[in-house]
Amino acid sequence: MKIIDIKVLRGPNYWSIRRGKLIQMRLDLEEMEQCPTNKILGFKERLEKLFPTMYSHRCSVGTPGGFFERVEEGTWMGHVIEHIALEIQTLAGMDTGFGRTRGTGKEGEYYVVFSYTEKEAGLYAADASVRIAQALADNKEYDLEKDIQTLREIREDTRLGPSTGSIVEEAAKRGIPYIRLNKSSLVQLGYGIHQRRIRATIASTTSHIGVDIAGDKEETKDLLEAAEIPVPNGKIVKNEDDLKGAIDSIGFPIVLKPIDGNHGKGATTNINNYDDAKKALAAAQVYGQSVICERFITGFDFRVLVINHKFICAALRTPASVTGDGEHSIQWLVNETNKDPRRGYGHEKVLTQITVDDFTQKMLYDLGYTLETVPAKGELVLLKPTANLSTGGTSTDVTEEVHPANIFFAERISKIVGLDICGIDIMAPDLKVPITENGGAVLEVNAAPGFRMHIEPSVGLARNVAEPVINMLFPAGSTGRIPIIAITGTNGKTTTSRLVSHICKSAGYKVGFTTTDGIYIQNNLMMTGDCTGPVSSEFVLKDPTVDLAVLECARGGILKAGLAFRNCDIAIVTNVSADHIGLGGIETIEQMAKVKAILPETVFPHGYAILNADDDLVYAMRKGLECKVALFSMDENNARIKEHCEDGGIAAVFENGYVSILKGNWKLRIEKVRDIPITFEGKAVHNIMNTLPSVLAAYLFRKIEIDDIKLALITFIPSAAQTPGRLNLFQFKKFNILLDFAHNPAGLHLLGDFVKKMTGSPKVGIISGTGDRRDEDIREIGKIASTYFDEIIIRQDKNLRGRTAEEITNLLLEGIKEGNKETPIEIKSDEREAILYAHKNAKPGSLITVMADEVAEALNLHKNLKEEEDKG
Repeated sequence: MKIIDIKVLRGPNYWSIRRGKLIQMRLDLEEMEQCPTNKILGFKERLEKLFPTMYSHRCSVGTPGGFFERVEEGTWMGHVIEHIALEIQTLAGMDTGFGRTRGTGKEGEYYVVFSYTEKEAGLYAADASVRIAQALADNKEYDLEKDIQTLREIREDTRLGPSTGSIVEEAAKRGIPYIRLNKSSLVQLGYGIHQRRIRATIASTTSHIGVDIAGDKEETKDLLEAAEIPVPNGKIVKNEDDLKGAIDSIGFPIVLKPIDGNHGKGATTNINNYDDAKKALAAAQVYGQSVICERFITGFDFRVLVINHKFICAALRTPASVTGDGEHSIQWLVNETNKDPRRGYGHEKVLTQITVDDFTQKMLYDLGYTLETVPAKGELVLLKPTANLSTGGTSTDVTEEVHPANIFFAERISKIVGLDICGIDIMAPDLKVPITENGGAVLEVNAAPGFRMHIEPSVGLARNVAEPVINMLFPAGSTGRIPIIAITGTNGKTTTSRLVSHICKSAGYKVGFTTTDGIYIQNNLMMTGDCTGPVSSEFVLKDPTVDLAVLECARGGILKAGLAFRNCDIAIVTNVSADHIGLGGIETIEQMAKVKAILPETVFPHGYAILNADDDLVYAMRKGLECKVALFSMDENNARIKEHCEDGGIAAVFENGYVSILKGNWKLRIEKVRDIPITFEGKAVHNIMNTLPSVLAAYLFRKIEIDDIKLALITFIPSAAQTPGRLNLFQFKKFNILLDFAHNPAGLHLLGDFVKKMTGSPKVGIISGTGDRRDEDIREIGKIASTYFDEIIIRQDKNLRGRTAEEITNLLLEGIKEGNKETPIEIKSDEREAILYAHKNAKPGSLITVMADEVAEALNLHKNLKEEEDKG
């Protein structure tokens, strides 16, 4: 078996709208296509032995054990691989369960689709599942635990930590979208101008000065001491002489820790002699020259959490330890403790497994113990110097026990240091009485405090500490979102996107939009090229200056990675025609319609899907939608429009020379078509089509006035600046050149209809075929061109996309001859050569139409030619 390619889908996609995170693997079963599972001797038994937990997979049978029934009846290996990929992720602590396996249309080739929680783990699971299935089929031993452990390690390396993850999950519950901004813990919550950011548990609202103060333990201690907050006596030491002087002043026992350390790194507690103190100084200075030496306060280690300067909860923390039974060694007790089902690898479970490290060895050495020592029955043996959960410690929720005076202290401390999210470490006999009365002291104030001890305590009530963080960042009623208008279709996407953006910008919005020629932030071109995929959409949604997004979403990006957003406010589908058929697993126009239908399926229930009532496939998309539907049509008498409006629906139509909105029985005329520049006085019918959904989207948005829409329509000029590559007309002294991005049969038909209405003769067409299209599509381009142009110049795209220039030219010639055998033809190697030839040989009064490939280059060439003519 062989994996042909793998795609990582991360948003709504062809396979699922709600389960965006999917791995799509194209798999060639090769000889295994002839070997369904019921024909492989012993396969089911080996599968059950290796994966007994797979009994829970119901599969299409719908009951536990259902998948094993399918294996016994006989199913193909792609289906088995799907289930293995899901199960090994679940066994590694990433519970996930959505999968699909479908044939690609080619014998032995399948799409195997399965969900993932972490991308890198999903990719590893894809490879591993094929290896495992092959080993099972070949009756070979397989080390499954090695794969599971590798997946655990990938999970810990790549996923958000429990603290950051809890905030992101709480945001998602509130409908607040998020974007992970790096491979660690920097996350954007919300979109555009309404976004907030977190890094671990530091928020974009958190004071930098506060974080800086908390990072300097001596400065924190000085501020608290000055505010009459109990703190341990201590001094800063930088060398052994300083250390001796501090010990002489403070006395034993002491604590040594780096001045700017965190999470217990470099800290040694309960030091009782000078030799140990020197070793602890060296350990602390690994993290910085300056070290705090302070009195060791006896008592229990408490963590108090304050968010938005309000007390939230408190926990008692206990370092990793074992309790002797008088019979077994410390190593045996550690192993037994790690068998607790609540303990796992890293942050996999409520508790972390205890590992033996240098700190453990030192603590045992100080006691005169080794790992083989048998402690007395009931003896508590501490294995770590700090009570961090990540090193095997435990936590007990004590929120209800905290005295009001200690709550007051905690909230006051958060304001003294200046942290809106902080963890306060207190050593005290308990928190039931004020720490000023029981000898307790504040040891540290932590920026970016861990939440795990509170959200998953070993004992006591779990606290949803992420909720107050989200409430602080997004007050009631705020979702952190900006309006999103998403646009798809075969033709007209870019012009519609640009016009919608222009209308919104004219109404005062700070618009970010994506098109086939670039990304624009407030009309500033930020990136050039085809920017219609999820990466480009995300670029706009991440921009903190944008308050409205208009996103062109093309087929390619949707199939390769899904959408960048889970929901939008308005989705426009312009049309669906036979372009890109045979690419990306899309073999029919109906399948293409399914791809385009993803957008309207993501619209919020309160939003609108704007659909073309003149296109059967687009009109059919209205079925099953949870959102509202609005229609547009070039014919106000379209039966679908009439029925829709009679039911109280809203539509946009072309009627009596006007672009009009129909609302129930009412008609609202927006503007005369002849006064809308991009329609060329109504000659460019396809731009009337593009205007209708654009106007409807702006109208339905509710916050844009009709006058703003009218003004935008008459100021949207077909030009290289506002509509690059879309009906750009260059008027030379003796002839005209029209440049357009039409690149498929449907688009060329519309362009041809416009050219036919234009003055100018002869009409010359510079055409090309796109190499990755079907033979019949390339022939059709030639045939259509021959019906509209008196002369044809064939040129080649810069990227031939898998064909030779000769192949493409021959297919175009076949189409031209089928349409009009008498059409004069010239053949040129590339776009530049063809344009220069046409310009040099242009006949007076002629109209030359260029089907542009490299729009920016073609525009620059025409501008230069026009400038040369004007100078000359």
